Formats: sequence, C-alpha cells, structure tokens
Amino acid sequence: MVDIHHINKSYKDVRALHNVSLSVEKSELFGLIGPDGAGKTSLFRILTSLLLADSGQATVDGLDVVKDYKELRTRIGYMPGRFSLYQDLSVEENLDFFATIFNTTVEENYRLIAPIYSQIEPFKKRRAGKLSGGMKQKLALSCALIHKPTVLFLDEPTTGVDPVSRKEFWEILRQLKAEGITIVVSTPYMDEAVLCDRIALILHGEILSIDTPQQFVAQFPKKLYKAEADNNFRLLEKLRKNPAVESVYMFGEQLHVTLIENGELRMENEVRLEEILPTVEDCFIQLMNQ
Repeated sequence: MVDIHHINKSYKDVRALHNVSLSVEKSELFGLIGPDGAGKTSLFRILTSLLLADSGQATVDGLDVVKDYKELRTRIGYMPGRFSLYQDLSVEENLDFFATIFNTTVEENYRLIAPIYSQIEPFKKRRAGKLSGGMKQKLALSCALIHKPTVLFLDEPTTGVDPVSRKEFWEILRQLKAEGITIVVSTPYMDEAVLCDRIALILHGEILSIDTPQQFVAQFPKKLYKAEADNNFRLLEKLRKNPAVESVYMFGEQLHVTLIENGELRMENEVRLEEILPTVEDCFIQLMNQ
C-alpha cells in the first residue's frame, strides 16, 4: 500500500531525508519511530503530496505521489502533528465541511467514525478551538476518516495528549486496522512502538532498521543490566570511566548498562545491579551508537 524508493529531501544545507526506502503492507499498522527533527514529518508530507522530494519515487495505494496527486488525495487520510482544523467552526461544522469536500456525507460513513465521534458528539456545538487536546485529536481523526480512506497517515497524533487519551487513541487505531485500513503513524514515544505491527527507526533522515518490535528486542546483541544507587549521577560518572562498560545511560530512575565482550562489572555494595530485558528504546540507542 505504501512503497518508497530512495527518497531524498534537503532544506538548503539541512538534510531532512537521506535515501529512505521502505514498504507498508495492506491493513498494516506501521510505525515511524524517531525523535523530533528525525525527518518523520517531511516524509509524511511527501507521501501525502504536500511536498516534493528532491529525488526518489513513492507510491501510495498504487498511485504515484507526484503524477497522481489528485486521485491520491481522495484515497488517503492525513492528520498532521499540529491541530489544523477550523477553530472557529463547531465540531459538527468541521465534520460536515470535510465530508462535503470529499463529496460524501457524515451519514454515509458514520459507522466508520462512530467509535471515535460518539465520544465528542455531546460537544458537537462547541467550537473546535475550545476543545481539550484529546477531543481535538478525536475530531481531527474523524475528519481524516470521513471519506473512508484506504491509507491513513497520522503524524505524532498523541503528542501533548494525556495518558488516558493516548491509550484510547491506540485502541481506536486497532479497530480501524480491523476495518482493513492501512495506518502509518509517526511518534517520538518509544512505548507506543510495541503497539505497531512493524516499525522503522529513523534518525537524522536515515532509516536505521525496520522490523517488528519483538524482533528488535530479540536481536539485541548484548546482555543489558539496570543499575541503581542512592546517587545515580555519581554512579553514571563512575560507570563511564569503567573499562568493562561499553555503554551506560540514564533510563528514568535507573541506569541501563551494557558491557564489552568478556567484560565483568564489579560493583560496590550500595549499587543494585540486575540483568533485564531490553526495550525498543534500548534497541534505538544501541543502533544510534553504532
């Protein structure tokens, strides 16, 4: 459903995307995972025909993103990272407006948006600009779905949203996937990566690796330890100077540590050390260090 070959994009001297290639299968929930500035938004704008790549080719649902852009826009749904609906229109006015643009009606495709829209329908007369972050997110998703797209692009949809709304949003995405919609979602949150079928890790405009979250964790090349002490910052400095340590970094209230081959870590009594399973975030950091 999405096929990308050697996409490059630069803004003057800033390289946003470098030789990006990947593919997304039908009805797949595919995650593009990376920090701010990694190139996620630039790639989404190219795939939705809002931005021209410097070189490379991409198709969405069999349509070339440059040559077939008019037809493409009728088949995709796009939810940009920044709330971009009409803030002075009410909830229902925004939805009616987007349905009209695509020559459809809210009633025709209401079944598709019902699980989402039903949560904000009690506020349908409220102006969009007066909604909370989670409600804005649900309205934006409803507007992106109202014409029943085959591919849905969601650019950091849960940024700035409370944890409960984030959880609800991902439950909605699983329901949409069951409807046969292909979903490509970008996020800086590593804990959301495990909710995708496959993920691509992107940094500085380059794809580091593509696989399932489970395979990323299974292929982690080292034993991983968590270390804790009464003063983790002092412990961090000590471990950075330890010749047996390959990498060490803060991870919440812990330190995550890997050792060089055949390295042995002898710790003081007040340091608590335990072998743990890696997360996708650990895998991302390990690839970054490579």
